[in-house]
Amino acid sequence: MGTYDYDIAFLRGKGIETVELASRDGLSRIATVPAWQGRVATSTSKGGGGESYGWLNHRFIASGERSRQFNNYGGEERFWLGPEGGTGSWFFAPGADQVFPNWVVPAPFDTDVFQVTEQSQGSVTYKGEAKLRSAKDILFSIGMVRKVSLLEKDRLEALIGPVPEGLSFVAYSSDNAIINKGDFAWDEQSGMPSVWLLGMFAPSETTTVFIPYNQEGNGPVVKDDYFGEMPSGRLRTDSGFVLFTIDGKYRSKIGLSAGRSLGLIGAFDPVKGLLTILKTERPSPGDRFVNSQWGHQEYAFGGDALNAYNDGPTEDGTIMGPFFEMESSSPAAALQPGDTLVHTQTTIHLSGSPGILKKLIVQVFGACPFNMPD
Repeated sequence: MGTYDYDIAFLRGKGIETVELASRDGLSRIATVPAWQGRVATSTSKGGGGESYGWLNHRFIASGERSRQFNNYGGEERFWLGPEGGTGSWFFAPGADQVFPNWVVPAPFDTDVFQVTEQSQGSVTYKGEAKLRSAKDILFSIGMVRKVSLLEKDRLEALIGPVPEGLSFVAYSSDNAIINKGDFAWDEQSGMPSVWLLGMFAPSETTTVFIPYNQEGNGPVVKDDYFGEMPSGRLRTDSGFVLFTIDGKYRSKIGLSAGRSLGLIGAFDPVKGLLTILKTERPSPGDRFVNSQWGHQEYAFGGDALNAYNDGPTEDGTIMGPFFEMESSSPAAALQPGDTLVHTQTTIHLSGSPGILKKLIVQVFGACPFNMPD
């Protein structure tokens, strides 16, 4: 248990089809699932016997149950649409109080199967369609196309620079398109969807999520009150970085606005020697991002570009995982009928000596926020 081969065998043993991509040397592998909207379930950098990097909810999958609210299968990159809250929400019925008992993940990004339209050794393309009614009681027709591509070393180095010897890696990019299939323009009045990508990973006592932020941006550096006041010691800012404790023991979430986002998130475990990087487009001036805060909102398009979540017990003591998430969102899609928005994200796992990983952090992020020997 804990290896890539174990997770693939587990999924197939439960009747869950996977579409796998592998590097030329067979060491870098990822598994996508059509029944989970082309989700990347897990990946590895060391072949079938290597560590499985995605968090899978083995217990829920094995139960064969279906939840009316959210089928929490896990997976390290899933495709959703924002916003989660407010009048543009897809997760609450029109007129419903935006509280947890009324929260329901829509079928198009929970239980609907995406169709494979193209496949090669290095990429797979999925297609889906959705009819979604917003909390404002407006029906949207949305086309969805998702292409997942495994990156060989040359393509990875074009994104982050040289990968030092002694590190194993797996990296993949996803291009996620949404198309306005309806007969009206998406704007502030009607509401605008966004692409929302969420990756689930296993937490540990020694893992920290670190996010560089634009020190010249306006407004708060980080939003930290999604679930109430953040306890002291779990979140800090230091020399241009936000550092967030990831232990799966306290339910908390943070977000960076468009003006603060640099399009990068990292998660580092120096004890395990594992660095995960999420890289996406840096927001452009004028980009608006949907606000996913539940309930009343002063402004529906002042939301976050990047988020991180640490799982933990809910108010009744139950826990969904534990897991942690790193998330990115596209700008709100202001689209005329027939137009398309594409959001691209790259996920990278690198394993090896903490000292070598520290040098790579400096290379990619401009500095390293962790005090440790070279």
